[in-house]
Amino acid sequence: MRPLRYSINVTLDGCCHHEAGLPPDEESMRYWTAEMARADALLFGRVTYQMMEAAWRKPTTGEWPGWMDEWQVPFAETIDRAKKHVVSSTLSGADWNAELVRGDAGQAVRRLKQEPGEGLWVGGVTLPLALADVGLIDEYEFLVQPVLAGHGPTLLTGLRERIQLELVDRHEFCSGAVALRYRPRE
Repeated sequence: MRPLRYSINVTLDGCCHHEAGLPPDEESMRYWTAEMARADALLFGRVTYQMMEAAWRKPTTGEWPGWMDEWQVPFAETIDRAKKHVVSSTLSGADWNAELVRGDAGQAVRRLKQEPGEGLWVGGVTLPLALADVGLIDEYEFLVQPVLAGHGPTLLTGLRERIQLELVDRHEFCSGAVALRYRPRE
């Protein structure tokens, strides 16, 4: 069974808005590129899918935009070519190497986990909460930013039951950020 990994940037006070933490740097982009490459497929809800597509989809010109630094290109290429599953009841379709998932997200993810492969990756806020609530996340990875946001959406707000985790890996960045990887305790 393929494991499902949830990864997200989060501030010290739990804010998980994509602009609340530190801007990406070369070290963090290398890290996230490696994390994306470990997954057979990515899972997104509609909001995260549209946000990621707007930022990281290769333009039809075949050239990356001028705002993108050279060190961002490997991440962009990795996420651009990745297989994606988009859980949405409002989108009429999805492209960008994506398949639209309708209906019960838990059942759909259970089926995806049964397929052979190295693993699935989920990002965002709403979809991971729904998957955590039904016990489908096998690994949690938080890249904790040394920032206090003081506002914004917070990590897994509304979780129905407490999930006890055990630390399985830790990586410190020059920026002061720390990636913490946890698995649910049995």
